Amino acid sequence: MVNTYTQINIHTVFAVKGQKNFLDQYLMPQLCAYISGILTNLTQFPLAVGGYKNHIHVFFEQSPNVALSDIMEKVKANSSKWINQNKFIIGHFEWQRGYGGFSYSRSQRNNVIRYIMKQVEHHRAKTFRDEYMAILRNYEIEFKDQYLFEFYD
Repeated sequence: MVNTYTQINIHTVFAVKGQKNFLDQYLMPQLCAYISGILTNLTQFPLAVGGYKNHIHVFFEQSPNVALSDIMEKVKANSSKWINQNKFIIGHFEWQRGYGGFSYSRSQRNNVIRYIMKQVEHHRAKTFRDEYMAILRNYEIEFKDQYLFEFYD
């Protein structure tokens, strides 16, 4: 019997909604672990989850049986629900609509993992806006300013 074999490495980025909803250094490790668990429950293989105050990077090996949009919808909905139920943030927490999604080859995986795991260090010199715009330019993705995240740098 023939089987399906894939290796789809996806890096997604999404942002918090509202200036009050920053992710602090105490919440971030718990949130990253929770998001990794969501991915695992969706039969995806998490490679790295990390972020800084106002955004999250998620890198995983995507199973071909689930659409990226479905994965991201569940990751964002379940993680924001978890944050609100546990009252980790004063007031109501939400993610902004949308996300960036980028693919990488197997040979690039270690570099992407290192990049995500060093977000705190990385953002000492670069804002989230600068980081995200550089990724879009690197991938030659055309965009309109009105459809980008609201940046709270």
